[in-house]
Amino acid sequence: MKKNFLRIISIVLCFALVMGSSVFASADGENASRPDNSPFRISAVFNGDSATQRGITWYTKANTKSVVELVDEQGAPVNAQITYEDVFEWEGNYVHKALVSGLEAGKTYYYDVGDETVRSAAGTFTTDDKDDKVDFITFADVQAGNQENFNRGARVVEQALKMMPTAEFMANLGDFTDDSTNEEWDYYDNAFGAINMSTTLAPIAGNHDGLGVENWFNNMFNLDTSESVQTKDGVNYSFDYGNIHFAVLNTNDILAISIPQLEWLENDMKSTDKDWKIVLMHKSPYSLGKDAKWPDALYLQKSLTRIVDECNVDLVLSGHDHQYLRTKPLTGNKVDKDGAIYILSGTAGAKRYEIRTFLANHFLDTDFIDALTIQRSGGNYWDGEDWDQQNPDYEGGIFSTFSVSGGTLTVNSYVVSDYTTDEEGNIINVNEEPKVTLHDTFTLTKETGKNEITYTGDNTTSELEYTLKIVPSFLGLATYAIVEWLPKFLIMVPALLESVIVYDVF
Repeated sequence: MKKNFLRIISIVLCFALVMGSSVFASADGENASRPDNSPFRISAVFNGDSATQRGITWYTKANTKSVVELVDEQGAPVNAQITYEDVFEWEGNYVHKALVSGLEAGKTYYYDVGDETVRSAAGTFTTDDKDDKVDFITFADVQAGNQENFNRGARVVEQALKMMPTAEFMANLGDFTDDSTNEEWDYYDNAFGAINMSTTLAPIAGNHDGLGVENWFNNMFNLDTSESVQTKDGVNYSFDYGNIHFAVLNTNDILAISIPQLEWLENDMKSTDKDWKIVLMHKSPYSLGKDAKWPDALYLQKSLTRIVDECNVDLVLSGHDHQYLRTKPLTGNKVDKDGAIYILSGTAGAKRYEIRTFLANHFLDTDFIDALTIQRSGGNYWDGEDWDQQNPDYEGGIFSTFSVSGGTLTVNSYVVSDYTTDEEGNIINVNEEPKVTLHDTFTLTKETGKNEITYTGDNTTSELEYTLKIVPSFLGLATYAIVEWLPKFLIMVPALLESVIVYDVF
């Protein structure tokens, strides 16, 4: 009982850290003082049935035994089934993965990890109670390279948890780090460790988490990879929560998305009768940011939207371009009141993109835009006609909250003000309470019970099938780039050059 009591105390302290202000830490200092068998980079993610299972990952510096222990809200041991993967070495550390099964729906659990002698602080998660009321949080693109900027991103997410204490999970829409190095993942863990241990995470692979840094993403999280078309540069997976079906895409797959993954998405969305269908991904099909002029993300306008339309997807949530943009409902790349809404989620980090004006009405029709917030100095935003309106409260990091109740879905998106700095850019007070400003809100309603299951087959992709479709997938992207993207790009070159020469914006 004393051991259980200590665990409950540790979770209280964990929550206190999450709800308090970030403390700037040194990754090198923590690594130097950490015992070789002390757990770090701990996370609990969706893996299988969200009502009964969680995938847990942690790292150690030494090759130790893997042990997960769970207790319930009363501190009583939980008789769950825990399946451990073999411990393996990765980039100088050792990775531990465990699948916890046999949990009860709608229950809160506390867990710690480690070996027989050294235990972590307690983490917690709550399983899906399978009702039609769901609250969750999204954010994107912390993409930091130093401890200070990781802490800035964590500060934004801390405010999200304060704004929505009822959130049952959070989704990180990609680009956890800038270069996906050991040092940066340690910085990330210093800033986000307590946050990650306070809830369940739905991680999405960003290009900085996958392209050129193979296996990092899959080694950081214990996800269900049984239906993922490949796992080297990210993972595609799906899960249900309440009356929502989520499909998570890997937009690093052959630079954007492969034919096998598109086929997987179509089958996945047709295999559910949940009332709401939401796609989570990193690269955005619709943007006015830095990356919206290249064919990889734009290819999604052609390849992905067909499936979104056919499968009656309600929302597509993405990151990548470090500004906030919400489209009107779209079908077939045209405004349609019954279509899907695409949300480019803004950045929780410090790196923010200006509007590329040469893209407007060229690669993105401004009639598609319902909301647009530029998080840079001045806080530009869309007023329905242009983006020259300014609100200084819109300068900062962004998070969004989602509340589903039956056939009603409400989205609120907030800007968290930056730290006050001196003339040299140094933060004056790390404990400064930020200002949180609502900058976008909307509500969707629908009649529930209308979606039907139309696919019941095997939705796995064999290695041979994926390999045989690599060339067609590349040809699809290349054909789009040459036939559709390049002519538009060449026509746009004069406006692009003017932007570079006059505004130094490329």
